[in-house]
Amino acid sequence: MIGRLNHIAIVVPDLDAAAAVHRDALGARVSPPQPLPARGVTVVFAELPNTKIELLQPLGADSPVRGFLDKNPAGGMHHLCYEVDDIIAARDRLRAQGARVLGDGEPRLGAHDKPVLFLHPKDFCGTLIELEQA
Repeated sequence: MIGRLNHIAIVVPDLDAAAAVHRDALGARVSPPQPLPARGVTVVFAELPNTKIELLQPLGADSPVRGFLDKNPAGGMHHLCYEVDDIIAARDRLRAQGARVLGDGEPRLGAHDKPVLFLHPKDFCGTLIELEQA
């Protein structure tokens, strides 16, 4: 059902510093910061040969990742994103197996302008899972 790992998301307190580490120390190609007000975050993607690292910084006090950063002031891994061929079929299959889809269960556009859904971490070994339409 799942395809390739699209990205690993890391919440960071300082997006510029995190981007510099990935660019300068690790040699990754790093995108410019992209504010996503509808998602409450600013993102930077560090591109690797086999996947991407999504660096997330809260955008405003109501950011959905603000609580994560409050609990983890140095930042940390936030979620894994897997690609799926058919996000609706994947959602329905997972729900039928008892998995909880966060929010209203309807896909919304993610950072790549593709439909995404998030799955409850308690159903996936304590890890928040994002599904993205391939």
